Amino acid sequence: MIRYALKCDQDHGFDAWFGSSADYDDQAARGLVECPFCGSRAVDKAVMAPAVSGTRKAEPTPDVAARMQTMMMEAAREVRAHVEANFDYVGDTFAREARDIHEGRSEKREIYGEATPAEVRKLKDDGVPVAPLPAAPPDPGKVH
Repeated sequence: MIRYALKCDQDHGFDAWFGSSADYDDQAARGLVECPFCGSRAVDKAVMAPAVSGTRKAEPTPDVAARMQTMMMEAAREVRAHVEANFDYVGDTFAREARDIHEGRSEKREIYGEATPAEVRKLKDDGVPVAPLPAAPPDPGKVH
């Protein structure tokens, strides 16, 4: 793995990890590397200091941390809204429905619902593709 310091055309700096320098070059050439702050795909490598043992990494400034949190909450809100609008809600029968779809006993469709941690572990162990749905972030207008 290799970590690059990157910078977009809007002067936002951020770090990203890649499997190799060739992976970065390939992803950048295909327009897959984008700024997490503004979404710009005009991203270049920034000057990096060498990693030195014993140095301490500075914490992000409160402004950067707040913007990152806002962006993550908005992304979670968008994912959840997409799932709720486009998937079938199956409630607490999720584990059974997911298994039936995976094994061809039920029509193939996208579903969401509730499952216990034990049910999720068993589905994953059996190769049934499942992923947690992000919790609904608080409404920004109602946060105190």
